[in-house]
Amino acid sequence: MPASPFDSAIYRDLLQDAETAKLFTDTAEVRAMLLVEGALARAQAAAGLIPELAATAIHRASLEIQIDPAALAAESGRSAVPVPALVKAFRAELGAPEHAQYVHWGATSQDIAETGQMLRLRQALTIWEGRLRATLHALADLAEAHAETPMPGRTYGQIASPTSFGALVASWGTPLLRHLDRLEEMRPRLLCISLSGAAGTLSAMGEAGPQVRAALAQGLGLADPGTSWHAERDRIGELAAWITGVTQSLGKMGEDLTLLTQSGIGEVRLQATGGSSTMPQKQNPVLPSLLVSLAHLTGALNTAVQGAALHRLQRDGAAWFTEWLTVPQMAHAVGRATAVAQTLASGLTADAARMAAAIDDGSGLIYAEAFTFALARDLPRPDAQKAVTALCQETMRTGTPLPQLLARDHPGRDWRAIATPTAQLGTAPAQARDFARAARA
Repeated sequence: MPASPFDSAIYRDLLQDAETAKLFTDTAEVRAMLLVEGALARAQAAAGLIPELAATAIHRASLEIQIDPAALAAESGRSAVPVPALVKAFRAELGAPEHAQYVHWGATSQDIAETGQMLRLRQALTIWEGRLRATLHALADLAEAHAETPMPGRTYGQIASPTSFGALVASWGTPLLRHLDRLEEMRPRLLCISLSGAAGTLSAMGEAGPQVRAALAQGLGLADPGTSWHAERDRIGELAAWITGVTQSLGKMGEDLTLLTQSGIGEVRLQATGGSSTMPQKQNPVLPSLLVSLAHLTGALNTAVQGAALHRLQRDGAAWFTEWLTVPQMAHAVGRATAVAQTLASGLTADAARMAAAIDDGSGLIYAEAFTFALARDLPRPDAQKAVTALCQETMRTGTPLPQLLARDHPGRDWRAIATPTAQLGTAPAQARDFARAARA
């Protein structure tokens, strides 16, 4: 297995998301940085910093030339960034010294690398957003269809009181609505260029620096940050936190599906399951388990990214390198998680009969809370709770159904009418339908 399983030929079909992966390759990084160099030349020519003819040649070349990423390795190993080698190779490929001298005019490596990263992140966010929206629509259909499908609610792994499968589905989808809201708020803060020069002052561009920065932003369709952000890492920290939140919300769905598909429960069926090398009967919940593991991974990586926010002074190689080691992995993880969630949400089948059967084993204990509040109409609530608690213990000891014991000790009320799932769903159906409306909106 390679150091990053996302790049593994063996584990590719389990872990890799092809659409995300192609944005986080050496080739994609080089291409994005070349686009930035070309757009920078055009912006500088518009401000009168470099000749128009040179800018045209540089921009055209940035769209056409091919640079082998492996050829950048030796210099990148020495300089710790790929841009010096990239600029050298670009100038050589341009083949016109009179124009090549203006490549990378007044910029610094971090400007080019980070702006190129933003171009790739813009595409990645669009991919992930589309999948989250598709997942929400699938969950909305499921929630609405099962708004009143009773199932046992479980707390601490124990059957508690009835809910509906639609309400459970809504609990998976509702956080995704908030993550989409956060994405819209984050985009203009995150997707901006970096153009600050060696120490964040744009001094090599003189008074034209802010004009060039604005023109570069416009040319690339990114925001103008209005200042240097080399050492201000809150943008990357916010992205990492968002990725972590998304994968954790999807991981919660994975945890629930793993429990609901386990032997002895089987209240949900998956469209696709995994097999065993020795047990042919197995229907392993592979994709739900993958969502859980990806959530664990991003949570761990997020810790490193947030720590890297402690950038020293104007530039800090150690903190920046930490982002290189973590952010691409997080992108791979959320890319795969969003693809898996869409697949799962579109192929889930609820077994309503098994859900109904699990609600009440004949003891009526799942309705203990409802019985307590019904009895509290006749007794002080502490007394009602004490009475029902004692009867629950008798039911567990003797096997006599709880409604029968209540009818014995507290006659005059139809206790069996209370002991029905539909009578105890509370707001569950409304929660499911409200979520479905919000998701479709």
